[in-house]
Amino acid sequence: MQDDARYLKRKVTAGSLDVHPTEKALVVHYEVEASILAEDGGHMLDERKEGQKIIRVKSLSSTTDVGALAKKVVEECKLIPSSRLAQVEQLLYYLQNRKSPVECRAERKEKGTLKPRELTPFDGMELDEEAVITRVDEYVELLYEGIPEKIRGSALILQLARNPDNLEELLHNEAALGALARVLREEWKQSIELATIIIYIFFCFSSFSQFHGVVSHYKVGALCMSVVEHELKRHDLWQEELHRKNKACESAPDNSSLRKDQDLALKKYKGLLAKQEQLLRVSLYLLLNLAEDTRTELKMRNKNIVGLLVKILERDDEELLVLVVSFLKKLSVFLENKNDMAELNTVERLAHLVPCDHEDLLNLILRLLLNLSFDSGLRAKMVEVGLLPKLVALIGDENNHQIAMQIVYHISIDDCFKAMFGYTDFIQQLMQMLFEHSEEEIELELCICINLAANKKNAQKMCEGNRLKMLMKRALKTKAFLLMKIIRNISQHEGPTKALFIDYIGDLAAELSIEKEDMWVLECLGTLANLTIPDLEWELVLKEYNLVPYLKDKLKPGSAEDDLMLEVVIMIGTVSMDKTCATMLAKSGIIPALIELLNGDVSLEFCLAYSD
Repeated sequence: MQDDARYLKRKVTAGSLDVHPTEKALVVHYEVEASILAEDGGHMLDERKEGQKIIRVKSLSSTTDVGALAKKVVEECKLIPSSRLAQVEQLLYYLQNRKSPVECRAERKEKGTLKPRELTPFDGMELDEEAVITRVDEYVELLYEGIPEKIRGSALILQLARNPDNLEELLHNEAALGALARVLREEWKQSIELATIIIYIFFCFSSFSQFHGVVSHYKVGALCMSVVEHELKRHDLWQEELHRKNKACESAPDNSSLRKDQDLALKKYKGLLAKQEQLLRVSLYLLLNLAEDTRTELKMRNKNIVGLLVKILERDDEELLVLVVSFLKKLSVFLENKNDMAELNTVERLAHLVPCDHEDLLNLILRLLLNLSFDSGLRAKMVEVGLLPKLVALIGDENNHQIAMQIVYHISIDDCFKAMFGYTDFIQQLMQMLFEHSEEEIELELCICINLAANKKNAQKMCEGNRLKMLMKRALKTKAFLLMKIIRNISQHEGPTKALFIDYIGDLAAELSIEKEDMWVLECLGTLANLTIPDLEWELVLKEYNLVPYLKDKLKPGSAEDDLMLEVVIMIGTVSMDKTCATMLAKSGIIPALIELLNGDVSLEFCLAYSD
């Protein structure tokens, strides 16, 4: 074949363009197609190979002219066509604003949090020796020695894996990955350090979706599930042993030998716990990354991932809790997982963590609770375990205000919990918000207020002082129908609250005679219809604001929406309780209109019966 070969044809095709995950650099993916041509022009051998070119832009800073730099990159890199100039500029702009790894570490240290996919090195994993990618085979050989050598070899490979540039080469080294997977599978129970390091290596691959296949191929995810389950059982045994030591010490407080034994047991427990939580963190991070694929997530659910995660909520390590709550939040969007969480008393465990000083952990817990609060049974559990006053207390926290309000809104939907708000200062806070912000800014707060106003005691609190006056004034000025809906709900309750509306009957009646949006008029009319106040002279109101023709007109088929027509019927029933008004309405011809309406719309029959 070599004798026949005459020509070599090489074709380079540009592929995707992306930013480097850790450096200030662009990554250009390309494909090289090499063809050996015979003398007659026919293809004798074709070979394709994918590659990538890294274009480092170390000079990029906050003052760099990104447009000019993008042009320079396109001009100098033949792999990037000029048609992709805008994309290059956009990626450079992203790099310009992206925080450096040093800044990210400092920020994480300041906030005291870790987010998924950002795993810091664990204690005891650092070596004085610097790993070199060309010596991987030497490191693999160490995996066939004793435990200390295996730890050293895997730690050196981990050094390489933590640099994303090396992952592609490691991916093609089947001997290395196969040896790592074998050692993990056979010896993870013998050394927690060895298990942690090897899982960490596969975690580095799991951080990139395109490498999930290799993690699944070596069944590392399933192994991590076994590791987590086993470690939680070990933790239970440690706690039982520690409990026995403590009990023995309590029964003989003067026994110095038992006291010393207890101290040693506690010290041993803390050391084991620290190492175990490192292993749990890296295992769960890897599983969380793999759970991007819903099919993989389903396999985890079938192996009780929810139960394992909920059990870890008992721990104190905040970084581990951030991870666990993040995972649970992701899982909670599926009904089956939510049901599992309900059975495992997840809400009760979360309630013990609220509030907490760790800002990001608290925010994640609230987001998980928000997902769970769509279930009425779990809302009941939240109230039962005392979360409502805790949520109310968080409303003043700027970072958590919105999420806390959303959970509170869900709780406010249930009639059986509306009265619970009366035992907090929430209504006072809510009314203050209504008066200090525009309706557009507090739409959620308005909806909560509407729900709570349906409870008599809450409605009375909303009217304390001159609040009803301020609320009515605000509503009439802004013509905001949500504000009027609050007022309407307040007006439905029998008792002293209703008498407060006498001063505003004229204002409300005046709104009916002016053409306005249906929603606004509907709420004004509904409020008036609720005012069944003894000795109220409705005759004067009907005459002064010429309401009889208005009511009669709205009863005509097709003249108004069904909701408005319904309120008109209720309003007629309210004013008909006054004998003089009843006579006035009878003379106006409204009764035939009601009968005609009844014949045409059976759904209004109950209202007409009420009017009789």
